Amino acid sequence: MKQKRIQTPNSLLNLIVVVNFMIVLKTGLSLSLHTISDFDFLDCLIRKSDDPDSISRVIYSPNNSSYTSILQSSINNLRFTSPATPKPRFILTPVHESQIQTLVYCSKKHGIEIRTRSGGHDFEGLSYVSQLPFVILDLVNLKSVMVDTQTATAWVQAAATLGELYYEIAQKTRNLGFAGGIWYALGFGGHVSGGGYGAMMRKYGLAADNVIDAQFINVQGKILDRRSMGEDLFWAIRGGGGSSFGIILSWKIKLVPVPETVTIFSVDRTLEQNLTKIIHKWQYVAPRIDKDLDIRVLMFSVVNPSTGNRTIRATFDTLFLGGTDRLLAIMQEEFAELGLTREDCTEKSWIESVVVGSSFTNGEPLEILLNRTAMPKNSFKGKSDFATNPISEDGFEGIWDFYNNKIEAGMALLVLTPYGGKMSEIPASEIPFPHRLGSLYMIEYLVVWDGDETSPHISWIRSLYSYMRSYVSNSPRTAYLNYNDLDLGVGKTYAEASETWGSSYFKNNFNRLVKVKTMVDPGNFFKHEQSIPTRF
Repeated sequence: MKQKRIQTPNSLLNLIVVVNFMIVLKTGLSLSLHTISDFDFLDCLIRKSDDPDSISRVIYSPNNSSYTSILQSSINNLRFTSPATPKPRFILTPVHESQIQTLVYCSKKHGIEIRTRSGGHDFEGLSYVSQLPFVILDLVNLKSVMVDTQTATAWVQAAATLGELYYEIAQKTRNLGFAGGIWYALGFGGHVSGGGYGAMMRKYGLAADNVIDAQFINVQGKILDRRSMGEDLFWAIRGGGGSSFGIILSWKIKLVPVPETVTIFSVDRTLEQNLTKIIHKWQYVAPRIDKDLDIRVLMFSVVNPSTGNRTIRATFDTLFLGGTDRLLAIMQEEFAELGLTREDCTEKSWIESVVVGSSFTNGEPLEILLNRTAMPKNSFKGKSDFATNPISEDGFEGIWDFYNNKIEAGMALLVLTPYGGKMSEIPASEIPFPHRLGSLYMIEYLVVWDGDETSPHISWIRSLYSYMRSYVSNSPRTAYLNYNDLDLGVGKTYAEASETWGSSYFKNNFNRLVKVKTMVDPGNFFKHEQSIPTRF
């Protein structure tokens, strides 16, 4: 990066100097270390910038009227909006890569952590909360999507949402899609760097499996692509968590073929409709059925309107890459217990199925995928598991007992996502995401509530998680990185991390990630509570 020393302070720097001078005159006290360090940090940003006026327009401090709205704009877990939550010294919303390079330089020089967010959906708020002095690098302005139908590829900047990517693909062609997540509002950078699963995973693998290049800023502030970063680092950032190694600017992805017509259905079953036996059978069917078919299950505790009593309702939510006739034939042969009928099925284009999959079921136009704020925000706590053997009917009965214990003002959700298909064909070491052959399905636990009270809800989900220990993977008990869970541990050293969350998220890939981290960021500048540590 070309460095240019600015001889004349610009308006922002002048303002800082005047304000601090007035504080000294008025109070007769010396500036605090906090104020001095903030001044020095801002001074560095201005003086090291190629365009001081431009960077001054994208820096926000707590004294700025827009600070709070920008901070909260993509905080989707309201657990981290309380007054007690640590706040950043500054927020930077760059419009150009050079501004990020300047931030890296000055943050290193002045000992301020960088927390990078592209969408803000991480479960534990690690992209916008730190216990140490920190600045948020909010990539919200870096969200372009460039689709090339001739090569079936796209360059996608980190802060583009999945919905924005899917929409742009559909504007160019209805015969291509991308094997990314279901939730339309996810920021693309973080989604892919943690693996990124979705409804076409069994056909085409994870989002990270379909990455062919990247743009990345390392600890020296250099912009690298796949060739210049090398295959070890390129391997690490596709599923190993990009924020442990540097800053993801954009991904080049491989688009995948989709048929003109896909079929979706969403069928509900309750305990009174033989749910326990149906869900037990689902475990044997969903991971081994045709690759074109994804049947995930969402389970809630609800009140049965007929009896007024609580019951369990499971929604079998499906995308099939084909027409209704073939789907019905497959289901009749493999999973007749569900009782699927033609009336349950709806044929749509792939992009229309994306809209419905994002919970827009009232005929909303495709443009709803561009609305980043269409969904409500709540407080929530999540956890994850991987089932490697079918759970017995008695095991599910135990789960129902947990769900029938009402959670006041909250909602408990269990999501079962089947693996198999393409996921069983890709080696566990291909990228850092290791949960491949042997995983029948992933379990997501989620409890959602309104308000600030947290203890009853978090205690409940931890109790359910403890109950599930004998029914899921073990040695280690595994978890999904994008559903980060600080309950797994926050070890800062290699030894601490390898014994806790390191093996849970990455299994045997953890040591290779540590080796890459030690090589590319030996000073461990890019870090958070569950970032990859250095070896020493």
